[in-house]
Amino acid sequence: MSSPKKNSIESTKQKQISPNLDHLHALTEFAAAAGHEINNPLAVILGRSQLLLNREKDKVKRQALETIAGQALRIRDMIGDVMLFADPPLPNRQTCNISEVIPELADNLRKQLQKQTSTPIPKLICELPNELEVSADIEQFQAVICELLRNAFHPSTESSQVSLTAQPASDQNDFLEIDITDNGRGLSPNEAKHLFDPFYSGRQAGRGLGFGLCKAWRFVTLHEGSILLNHQDSKQGVSVKILWPTPEYFSQNSIPQ
Repeated sequence: MSSPKKNSIESTKQKQISPNLDHLHALTEFAAAAGHEINNPLAVILGRSQLLLNREKDKVKRQALETIAGQALRIRDMIGDVMLFADPPLPNRQTCNISEVIPELADNLRKQLQKQTSTPIPKLICELPNELEVSADIEQFQAVICELLRNAFHPSTESSQVSLTAQPASDQNDFLEIDITDNGRGLSPNEAKHLFDPFYSGRQAGRGLGFGLCKAWRFVTLHEGSILLNHQDSKQGVSVKILWPTPEYFSQNSIPQ
């Protein structure tokens, strides 16, 4: 059974990109060996800090305890991402009408992000025909769209508008093509090189920090889909194309949903 073309990134022409396999193997070993060991002391730190917060009246001490708890939560979330990336759950595929899922998700994300910054969030233009369906684990599909939109909306992209469109893939009838495009400054060659590297410290570029894009890639490939990324070095924005299988893909290949 053939699968769609794998991840690619384009400078002046498309080139293949995917997470570094050495990083993935090392990450898997780390998650298996250390994830629970790190979570256990974190649970103690969080529990004790909350206990002390409930008893503390001094404002300065409360602020210090809140900082401790907040940073511990951040570490917990990062370890959770590591473990999820290394060993994600198998998709519980269902038929999903994207026009019923994406607009509400995108609107809620914009509102959430706007509360976190004084910088205006880019305008979103959605063009999603009502009849288009994918076969997807709903939570994983939403996570993919959310992470890609989160990157497109980030102020450091210098974008004023993000478009989200969908149509049947031109060369693969049993796949849906979903495009998320911003009109921002694009990517530098170094940013493009490290785009899917876990914890690449390039948040000034608005992309690549943490496991957001890695999770998106992981969930898409679990569904036998792919991510194609198109950009140029000049200020012409970034376009991300997701190829996601329709229900027909799995029925034609006798793969249970």
